[in-house]
Amino acid sequence: MPCLIAAPASGSGKTLVSLALSALARRRGCSIQTFKVGPDYLDPQLLSAASGRPCRNLDPLLCGESWVQQSFARHGGASELSLVEGVMGLFDGRGPSSEGSSAHVAQLLDLPVVLVVEASRQAGSLAALVRGFRDHQRDLRFAGVVLNGVGSERHEALLREALASIAMPVLGALPRHECLELPSRHLGLLPAHELSDLGERLNAWADLAERHLAIDALWPLLQAPLPSPGPSAADPAPGQSPVRIALASDAAFHFRYPEATELLEEQGVEIVPWSPLADEALPEACRGLILPGGYPELHAEQLAASQRSLAGLRQAAKQGVPLYAECGGLLLLGRSLLDLQGQAHPMAGVLPFDARKGRLSLGYRNARVSESSLVLEAGEELCGHEFHRWQLESVAAESGSLWQLEGWGNPSRPEGWGTATLHASWLHLHWGGCPQIPQRLAAAARRCPLT
Repeated sequence: MPCLIAAPASGSGKTLVSLALSALARRRGCSIQTFKVGPDYLDPQLLSAASGRPCRNLDPLLCGESWVQQSFARHGGASELSLVEGVMGLFDGRGPSSEGSSAHVAQLLDLPVVLVVEASRQAGSLAALVRGFRDHQRDLRFAGVVLNGVGSERHEALLREALASIAMPVLGALPRHECLELPSRHLGLLPAHELSDLGERLNAWADLAERHLAIDALWPLLQAPLPSPGPSAADPAPGQSPVRIALASDAAFHFRYPEATELLEEQGVEIVPWSPLADEALPEACRGLILPGGYPELHAEQLAASQRSLAGLRQAAKQGVPLYAECGGLLLLGRSLLDLQGQAHPMAGVLPFDARKGRLSLGYRNARVSESSLVLEAGEELCGHEFHRWQLESVAAESGSLWQLEGWGNPSRPEGWGTATLHASWLHLHWGGCPQIPQRLAAAARRCPLT
């Protein structure tokens, strides 16, 4: 049975351990399926690059417990090895609870936990820290600890003796090394496509795994689960013709789950990549458009110069082409977008707002739909995730908003835009937990006449 690689807190090294094991598996000629707990987009891009397979998110809040179990069995069982990388600290979930946390998923899937601990400034205190995590929830199984940031052989010996006093196995000790530093920005790690030396890093990570991790003990903890059928959308109705939907896909727009395209394809949709950054015209014969999240704020000047793309977007919206936008995709629809230097750049002007850097909005949100629109029905309740530092201002009209959002520590508020042909919101949704959305989007695209 695979393990779940967790940590006491973010920044402890669980992503690097997961990448190192994935890189080593591929070096040894083994297929490996990676999973990521929670709503993250950036770690999965790195894990996908390391494993050569799309990383799958396991989020019981966004998708439900049953879907998580089925997805894990289906995708994990299709490879020789698999592993699950946790999110934040082991017990960090929605608000102060452990709901949706790494511990929640480990318990749900009955996975042993490998705890990665940043130990560079600890000695005997490490035993107290690890004992606290081990004993906090007694129904969790701990396979052992990986030490990260070990300074010397003497330091490692101190740490091993401390953990031996509480009968906790040590599954490796990573030294401080330059290849263990991953660059990041305001929403997390740099995406895989921005690491020009990714191939070299993967080789270095595999080397470190072989030299410093207890591979003989860890390899049995990577054995894939037994294969099982997994969740899927309903098959397209007989006689449905294929329909084309354009997907913004470039360095500015790349936050999406693999299930998003898969569920649309099961509805008979042909996904056509489209790059606003390259100033491409909208693909011919497309009857729908998806603008996913990403980093448009980092490319605001180039996007503003992409007049052909922006004009095509405005024309599509005017003609009633079904348009679905999330987070960064929402920013492309506004009047203007301020970049990191505070310079304003004109966007498509489909929606009446300007956007600039502001406070961080982060966390799960419960959404209650106010009125029926492109992909939602009035009264439906969904769970999504909000994560952005840019905020809307000079909003000309917020009335008739898409839904009411509320989350822990956040009062209920109206948010988003929704019409018969438009869905635009800050909220990220995982369509595995709401398969009616790709079904409705595909149906709306079929109703849209070619222009």
